[in-house]
Amino acid sequence: MAIMNFLNRQFIDVIEWVDDSRDTLSFRFPDDDKQIKNNAQLIVRESQVAQFVYVGQFADTLGPGRHTLTTENIPILSDLLGWKYKFQTPFKADVYYVTTRVFAGNKWGTANPVMMRDADFGVVRMRAFGTYDFKVVDPALFLKEVAGTDHQFRLDEFTDVMRSRIVSVFSETLAMAKVPALDVATRYGELGQALLEPLNAAMREKYGLALTAFVVENVSVPPELEQAIDKRGAMTAIGNLNDYVKYNMGNALAEGKAGAAGIGAELAAGLAMGQAMLQPGAGMGAAAAPSQPGFVPGTAAPPATASALPELLTPEQVAQALSVSPADVLQELESGNLKGRRIGSQWRITRAALDEFMQG
Repeated sequence: MAIMNFLNRQFIDVIEWVDDSRDTLSFRFPDDDKQIKNNAQLIVRESQVAQFVYVGQFADTLGPGRHTLTTENIPILSDLLGWKYKFQTPFKADVYYVTTRVFAGNKWGTANPVMMRDADFGVVRMRAFGTYDFKVVDPALFLKEVAGTDHQFRLDEFTDVMRSRIVSVFSETLAMAKVPALDVATRYGELGQALLEPLNAAMREKYGLALTAFVVENVSVPPELEQAIDKRGAMTAIGNLNDYVKYNMGNALAEGKAGAAGIGAELAAGLAMGQAMLQPGAGMGAAAAPSQPGFVPGTAAPPATASALPELLTPEQVAQALSVSPADVLQELESGNLKGRRIGSQWRITRAALDEFMQG
């Protein structure tokens, strides 16, 4: 009788796991070096899957329900064990429970600036942080690449392991997406939604995970780039330089902030600019002509000769040829006065279109 009791204690009749921690991703059933009886009961609850591992090889995966372990419902493990004729012998295998529910509100962030190439500002350094929700969709791959043989793999361990990996995938995806820095810094919601699909493809393939939500809460750029963005916004807000000068002059006169000498100087500058704008053939460059000794109102700096210009010009080259700012050229392009073609976020202007603009 004592021998039978001893033998019974060496076999496992029921395998189950009740998760009361709410932060466990995977749990290895403690077999205490016992063998699992044939026809043993395996209980898998909702939001769980059971993964069998035999001598380092992943075998069957069983979903929620009550399973009687026989050669019929564990065919991969039966094959690994050599049960070709339905032997009724006990067996030794590890059983891992993997939680498949969604784990929400996990934080991610870049420990170091992410280097990316931007069409407007060249190479820029960016920092970002936010939150993400995830769940396990491939238990075997998750155990192999993330949890390993840990007997109880918790969320805090996962966060430490995956933070750098998620940032790495985020950096690669952001670089491939070629999102302009101006858009990254102002459109967090759209950016997170746009990156969700490519991030999911990489996370599912590498780690057996699926991101159900990816939120970008903040993106910061270096101070010098912030200043450049502010200047570009200011130039866009200014628009027509001639109107901007008139507006400032009117404010100074109305508020009485300018003295007699100041008012005279502002009126002289305004008259000189107005005369330059009224001269035949004068463009935006006349309004922006610098005040220099010997400068005659109504004459602008000579533009580059036609032979010196290439057939296809950028807004910066047009601005240099016309002696105006790039913002003025972009304004004329947006209004349609200067004909050009927009490719992505960049404009290109033919020399013929520039000649037509100057003659018109």
